[in-house]
Amino acid sequence: MVNKTYSLKELKKKIMLLKKDGLCIGLANGCFDLLHMGHLKLLDESKQTCDFLIIALNSDKSVKLLKGDSRPIDNQNIRIKKLLNTDFVDAIILFDENTPLKIIQELLPDILIKGSDYEKKAIVGADTVIKNGGSIKIIKLLSGYSTTKIINQRLSKQ
Repeated sequence: MVNKTYSLKELKKKIMLLKKDGLCIGLANGCFDLLHMGHLKLLDESKQTCDFLIIALNSDKSVKLLKGDSRPIDNQNIRIKKLLNTDFVDAIILFDENTPLKIIQELLPDILIKGSDYEKKAIVGADTVIKNGGSIKIIKLLSGYSTTKIINQRLSKQ
């Protein structure tokens, strides 16, 4: 498998070359704690909006900060492998912070992609992307799928 996990410096270089070739860069972010059908739909539709899709992935440390000590279910190495086993993801960059704002500000993707559980004005980095000529794409979530729901269903069966 080709290594598609990048440092910020490496990814900035890669994007510069891709943009010189006129390619459209998309960026989506998330924990992808347990990869499920809702995530796969989001990734598929995200990839359809751009030529090169970057996933800014919350590190294990970041997931714990956001969701508590019992998370993530899958560690970051497993989550990376699962994401890279899809046909949708071209690059992954890990971040430890609560949000990927620094990554968005540095990479300046052409399209910033989020699920429909977010409003445009509440999307971290949206103003930066728009100020730099980019756009925001909101993708309708697949009803009935959430990591929390899956975890709760599994716990109730025990």
